Amino acid sequence: MSLESLQSTLQRIADIENRFTSLAPKPAPGDNGAVEKSFETALNQAMGTNGAAPVPPQLAGLIQEQAQAQGVDADLLKAIMKNESNFNPKALSPVGAQGLMQLMPGTAAGLGVKDSFDPAQNIAGGAKYLKGLLTKYQSVPKAVAAYNAGPGAVDKYQGIPPYQETTQYVKKVMQSYQAYQNAEGS
Repeated sequence: MSLESLQSTLQRIADIENRFTSLAPKPAPGDNGAVEKSFETALNQAMGTNGAAPVPPQLAGLIQEQAQAQGVDADLLKAIMKNESNFNPKALSPVGAQGLMQLMPGTAAGLGVKDSFDPAQNIAGGAKYLKGLLTKYQSVPKAVAAYNAGPGAVDKYQGIPPYQETTQYVKKVMQSYQAYQNAEGS
């Protein structure tokens, strides 16, 4: 790909983003500023998905089953799974996290998961791990941060660590979580 075609492609992407940004609501009188709206939010709104990506039917029952078994919110499991693997049971991260819930091999073994690429085992392990984090931190955002950065980082900073990756991850998971909750109420 030439530099010229790359620049043309980047310009086209910027044009598309600007079109979606123009869909943002105008601030109400007295709001003292523009309403912040991301490209992703505008795209989801325009597509009518409200950010709740469809859950593959073969996973929906497993998610519900493990959410009940562990006493965690199924919508939170969906949100983490969406952001970790985009519902790909064969996902493998560059650092070695595996499967739908992106379990590290050591964590998976400690949770009794023998095959992280088996959806049932992976979801069961991820739900169990999440339950432990929710119990420890008594806060969904802190538990989500610990899921991403590890409990040691959350303990060290006594809250969400100031790592850009983690703060963005928490934001995205919480947006997905809210979207799944809203989708169920529609």
